[in-house]
Amino acid sequence: MALPAFRRLSGRTGRVVFALALLAVAGGMFLRGNAEHPLETARQPAAARPALSVETVRPQSEEWPLTLAANGNVAAWQEALIGAEIGGYRITEVRADVGDAVKKGQLLARIAGETVASELAEANAAVAEQEAAAAEAGANATRARELRARGFYSAQQETQFQTSERTSAARLAAARARLQAAQLRMSKTGVLAPDDGVISARAAVVGSLTQGGEELFRLIRGGRLEWRADVPSAFLGQLAPGMAATLTGPGGERVQGKLRRIAPSVDPNTRNGLAFVDLPADSAVKAGMFARGEFELGRAPALTLPQSAVVLREGFAYVFRLDGADRVAQVKVEIGRRHGGRVEIAGGLDATQAVVAGGAGFLADGDAVKVVAAADGAR
Repeated sequence: MALPAFRRLSGRTGRVVFALALLAVAGGMFLRGNAEHPLETARQPAAARPALSVETVRPQSEEWPLTLAANGNVAAWQEALIGAEIGGYRITEVRADVGDAVKKGQLLARIAGETVASELAEANAAVAEQEAAAAEAGANATRARELRARGFYSAQQETQFQTSERTSAARLAAARARLQAAQLRMSKTGVLAPDDGVISARAAVVGSLTQGGEELFRLIRGGRLEWRADVPSAFLGQLAPGMAATLTGPGGERVQGKLRRIAPSVDPNTRNGLAFVDLPADSAVKAGMFARGEFELGRAPALTLPQSAVVLREGFAYVFRLDGADRVAQVKVEIGRRHGGRVEIAGGLDATQAVVAGGAGFLADGDAVKVVAAADGAR
């Protein structure tokens, strides 16, 4: 009775063992197949992921100005020193301050004129006195000539009356000269602007005493400024009056000027010559500022790229040229002039080659990229 049961168990076990044997054979065949072709999977590498999505651009040919860079100071075209023409008098009023625009003849300060007024009155009285004396001497001389003709006066007496007449006339002239001087001093009690301009300095203070020739105000004539550029002597021959110049102030202000003249001599120590550039009166720069600028010598063609396409690394300039459809190659280039956010490519790049327009600083040679747009149709 036990034997049939054993046979039934042995038959079920045999089927399980047979199934396991089939699985083992199939696994062995799979492993053997892979062992016979170990590089099958390696021959199909995974696709490289783009390092960056970029836009591309091609160099453009443009007409750019040829410039000569220089440095220099901004100064007044002409600065007038205004002082009191009479000394020893007190300043009673100041009507102008630094920065004021004034007109020719405008009152800047007033000086106490009481003493001068008394001198003027005294001079007027002296003139009146001498006029009376001169009239009397003239009348006496006339009578003397008439009586001399009748034989009542001698020639000596007539000469005395004529001398008295001429002396009175001379004294009258001297009195009138003193009156004129007093009137002139009276007019100098007002300190006037000698020309239109802008007050750049003021030393006048109410209550102070004036000194002859002492500076009370300083005036920029006409409000005109000039840029005095230091230019190396080797480049002075390239400049000519009338050339345009562009200044850049400390705050980035750009001011247009015109070359007026070139100094006839060169500093023997620096070997630089001065170029004087007229600036507009309403310019952003002020007298005393240091400014950099450029002279426009002419125009010449230039192969240009946006400044964002050029990367500076280790003292050299590079661009990333599109190499194929999805990779870039780092190319060393020579750069030249800069103008309006663009830079001149002086060498190292062909005009037909497309380069990465922006974000090149995040790329390396051979990186994969995704070109999303072309600024000028460059692909």
